[in-house]
Amino acid sequence: MARVLPRPRGPLVPRSPLTPPGVLRRRYEEELGWPTTATGPVELLTGSRFDVLEMPADAGGAVIRRLPRTGPVALLRAGCDGKHPGDRPKLLMLIAAGGAEEVPGILEWLEWGALAADLTTRGTGDRMPAPAFPGGTALSNGFGSREAAGWVRPPRPGYEAENSLPTTGFGTGIGDVGGAPDLVRLVSAAATECHRARLRRARNAQSDRAYGDQPLAFSNASRMSAGTRPRSLTL
Repeated sequence: MARVLPRPRGPLVPRSPLTPPGVLRRRYEEELGWPTTATGPVELLTGSRFDVLEMPADAGGAVIRRLPRTGPVALLRAGCDGKHPGDRPKLLMLIAAGGAEEVPGILEWLEWGALAADLTTRGTGDRMPAPAFPGGTALSNGFGSREAAGWVRPPRPGYEAENSLPTTGFGTGIGDVGGAPDLVRLVSAAATECHRARLRRARNAQSDRAYGDQPLAFSNASRMSAGTRPRSLTL
């Protein structure tokens, strides 16, 4: 009697091959001039050409909808950080080198303080996974790939060298090359969306404690009644 094999539960989706590390490293070093690690998996060194503003992907998605021109943005798959395996997917937004050192002071000035625990940075001495590029690699839109990370908004050669990444100082946010927002406005939007995302997860009965997050902060309404509404919500 012929044996009947179980039918698959869903359509079979062919997997694309991973991007060869040597190809990825050469593209970053030769086309963009970005320093990388010498060993695999390929990682980009932050603090030289750019820093990184990092946040949960649900919050980051809201930020890039609010600010259509943020500069290059990458998606880091869940558990691919190597530091916290249970982490959710993250969005990594490239900001000008040195910006990571300014973010804590900006958060204090915006009156977020410790409430923006989901918003972190990578600067001098740090690194990030080298995202795969869309088109001709395993990644098409940043989601559903076996790569550790992929570009949602990929960089263009020469673009990041034009001081068009989010930064602070006179004249930022009004340039004609990319039109990236100034760093204060970007941090303001990111802190607000990180807080809103945590409130949404709580309403959806998702346990933040399962991911090692801090206890949920007070709602905006209660903070406003107490006179502690973040300055960022007024920008």
